[in-house]
Amino acid sequence: MALSYKARKRWSLVILLLGLPLYVITAVGIMTFFWEEPDRPPVLVELAIYVALGILWAVPFKKIFMGIGQADPDAKPDDIDDS
Repeated sequence: MALSYKARKRWSLVILLLGLPLYVITAVGIMTFFWEEPDRPPVLVELAIYVALGILWAVPFKKIFMGIGQADPDAKPDDIDDS
């Protein structure tokens, strides 16, 4: 079942306001747990991992975020008076 535009807009807001901060905290926590000071990887490797994690979080939600910034396609057109 496909989500309506309103539902996708609400879910995208929930994902961005609640899910993304939780994902960031989790990703940083995992990176800190695996690489503490003695055996820390080079900065560019760590940066590459963070960039990959920054892109990967959005892949499952691609269908939800598609078209959210555009006008509601199901909305009735308003009567526009050109006078």
